[in-house]
Amino acid sequence: MAGLLRRWRPLPALGARRRSCGPRHGGPGRTRRLLLSQLFQPLNLQVGGSEAGWEGRAGEPLCRSQKLMLQGGLIHPASPGCYYYLPPAVRAMEKLIKVMDEEMQAVGGQKLNMPSLSSAELWQASGRWERMGPELFRLADRHGKGYCLGPTHEEAVTELVAAHTNLSYKQLPLRLYQVTRKFRDEPKPRFGLLRSREFYMKDMYTFDASEEAARQTYDLVCGAYCSLFDRLGLPFVKVRAATGSIGGTMSHEFQLPADIGEDRLVLCPEGHFAANVETLNGEQTSCPTCREKLTQTKGIEVGHTFYLGTKYSSVSNAVFLSPENKPQLAEMGCYGLGVTRILAASIEVLSTEDSIRWPSLIAPYQLCFIPPKRGSKEEEEGTALLERAYDDLAEALPHLARDSVLDDRTQLTIGKRLKDANKLGYPYVVIAGKRVCEDPPVFEVWNQNAGAGGHPHVHEAVPG
Repeated sequence: MAGLLRRWRPLPALGARRRSCGPRHGGPGRTRRLLLSQLFQPLNLQVGGSEAGWEGRAGEPLCRSQKLMLQGGLIHPASPGCYYYLPPAVRAMEKLIKVMDEEMQAVGGQKLNMPSLSSAELWQASGRWERMGPELFRLADRHGKGYCLGPTHEEAVTELVAAHTNLSYKQLPLRLYQVTRKFRDEPKPRFGLLRSREFYMKDMYTFDASEEAARQTYDLVCGAYCSLFDRLGLPFVKVRAATGSIGGTMSHEFQLPADIGEDRLVLCPEGHFAANVETLNGEQTSCPTCREKLTQTKGIEVGHTFYLGTKYSSVSNAVFLSPENKPQLAEMGCYGLGVTRILAASIEVLSTEDSIRWPSLIAPYQLCFIPPKRGSKEEEEGTALLERAYDDLAEALPHLARDSVLDDRTQLTIGKRLKDANKLGYPYVVIAGKRVCEDPPVFEVWNQNAGAGGHPHVHEAVPG
C-alpha cells in the first residue's frame, strides 16, 4: 500500500480551491467516491455480552463473532435464528462465494440452483422424513401436499439426475453444486450465524461410474476445500467424522479450532490423526500411527464431506449407461460448506475482543481513507491530497475503487474515526494527519492485519 502511495504525483496549486469530502461526478468510466456516511451500516456499539434484547433467552452470552457482527452493522436479528444480512455482510459473502466458485469450477463443478421446497414423497422414500425429526421445517400447500424446506438436497439432485434416463458413462463424473439458503429448525439457535435456522450453504453432489472413481472425486473435492481455507488464511483441521442423518460410508469435517466450538476433536501433535470424538470407540488416547498422546480441542464445523455410495441413487434409480449399454447405479458423494458460518467463524478465530479481523480476500472493503477533521489547519490541503489519492487509485486500480471507502464524517476526530476503522476491520487505513502539510506531505498507512495480537502496523508514505 505504501508503494502505491509513492507513485502518486505532487498536487498542483493545492490552495487554489477547496475540495469537499463528497462524491465525485466524472465522465464515463469515472468512479463515484463511496462515502462512509452514505453506507447502510448501522453501528450498535451498545451491544454488550449477553443476548438480552437480541435473540434467545435473556442473559445467555454472546460469542465474539456475534457481538462484533451486531456492533459493526453486519447483521441485524429478525427472529430467533434468522437475520437480516446488511450490505457489508453481503459484500463479504459475495466475495466468499466467488472464491468457492473458483475452487469448485477448478475441479469440474457446474453451478445450478434447486428449489428450497422439496416434496415429502422424496424425503419419505429416502427415509429421512422420519429420521430428521423436528429439525425439518415441514409445511403443506392448499391441496394438502406435504413439503419441507430443504436443509440439504441429496433427494432433489438425485431425482434430477434420475430423470435423465439417457445419461452415459461418457458424461461422468458429474459434479453439480449450488449456493442457496438452507433451513433447519434448531431447538436452540444461538451464537449468531454459527447456529441459525436459516443460513447459506454451498453444497456439491457428485456422480461417478465406479467406487474407485467416486473416491478419487472425494479426494479431489477435499483438496479443493483445503485450498479454499488456505487461501482464506484460516487455521483449519480436517477430521474423521460421523455420517449422521445424511448417511454414507465415509465422512470428514473441516473444523476451525475455537473455544466456542460445539464439536470435540482429538488431534495428533504430529498431524497423523484427527477425528471428531463421536467416531472414537471407547477412550482412545494415543495416535494409531505414531502412538503420540492425542490432544483435545473444540472446533467450529465449517465444511463436511460424505462418500454416499448408492444410498440415494438406489432409491431414485439414478443410473447411467455403462460401456456395455447396461443401466448401472451412480456412485455418489456430497460436500457442504457453510457460507454464512464461515463468515462468522472467520471473525470468531481471527478477531480481537473488540475489533473485527477479516480474511483479506473477503473483507467487505479493503481501504478506508480518513481526511482531516473539519476546522483543523490541515483540512483544506489534507482533504485535497487525500481525495486526489482516492481518485488516482480508482483510475489506476478500478477494482480497488469499488473496495475503498472515504470516511467523510469530518465532524469527528481522526482518532475516533481510526478507532471505528479498526473496530470494523478495514485491512488498510490511509490517514491525512498532521504531517500531511509537511514538504513533502506524508500520509499514515495502517495495515490492520499485519501486527501480532491484532495490533496494526503503521507506515508512512509520501505522494510523488
